[in-house]
Amino acid sequence: MASSEPERLRFDPKTPNSGRMADYFVGGKDNFAADRAIARQALAIAPDLPVVSREGRGFLGRAVRFLVEAGIRQFVDIGCGLPTRGNVHEILRAAAPDARVAYVDNDPVVAVHARALLQNEDLAAVVEADARDPERLLSHLRFSGVIDLSRPVAILLFSVLADVPDDVEAMRITAGLRKAIAPGSYMAISHAVSDLCPETTARLAALYQNHGAITGPRRGNLRTRAEVELLFGELELVEPGVVYVPRWRPGGAVPHRPDSVWVVGGIGRKAWIDCRQK
Repeated sequence: MASSEPERLRFDPKTPNSGRMADYFVGGKDNFAADRAIARQALAIAPDLPVVSREGRGFLGRAVRFLVEAGIRQFVDIGCGLPTRGNVHEILRAAAPDARVAYVDNDPVVAVHARALLQNEDLAAVVEADARDPERLLSHLRFSGVIDLSRPVAILLFSVLADVPDDVEAMRITAGLRKAIAPGSYMAISHAVSDLCPETTARLAALYQNHGAITGPRRGNLRTRAEVELLFGELELVEPGVVYVPRWRPGGAVPHRPDSVWVVGGIGRKAWIDCRQK
């Protein structure tokens, strides 16, 4: 049975927020004292966090351009976070000016920032919804006037499922989205994992949970790469599969040592034949 509807997130500048902390790691200004305080503690544990954040943005850019080349012209960025350089619509301006994008986040501050950023964008929309309630999220998308879920779409879940500690709930989210998207659609996921440096990631997980930056059932460490791969379900993974993000179609030499970026990413495609058989 699906969990009850998540409570709408309330703006609280005194409680750290993982999205605002990520903004701080890349030099952004859309964060508060509480975010910066815990972010500095996180940096003391893992000084490579800015590199991890930048590599995550790099994967987003490469993934979006791959999806454009695959013919996708509709994008849904779930858990989009605060505006930074290299947003999906900015990438699309150069790669596919006719493409449409819906930004989805449950943080009301993010929604306000995103609407201000997109006020002159006719092919973009902002949806305030929670990934933990995929049915309501999809309903909002259908009424957005930007996304047509009867046609192929790319669902982007970048660094959002790590904020859902419960494995059953995370699988329910991706399963609901996979079921709703049309044949020929894609789902892209990036997710921090515990495989490379389990002690460091366990300390970070405890820090984020202890200070409320991530809520929900407590988890001793992040998911493993194998556990992230399960979130794609029946989708066909495109090459090179679920890999550490610097190694996902890098277009050149991988610049970092193997243990400096503990985020994996991948893209899965919903096959036409699977859908006809259902």
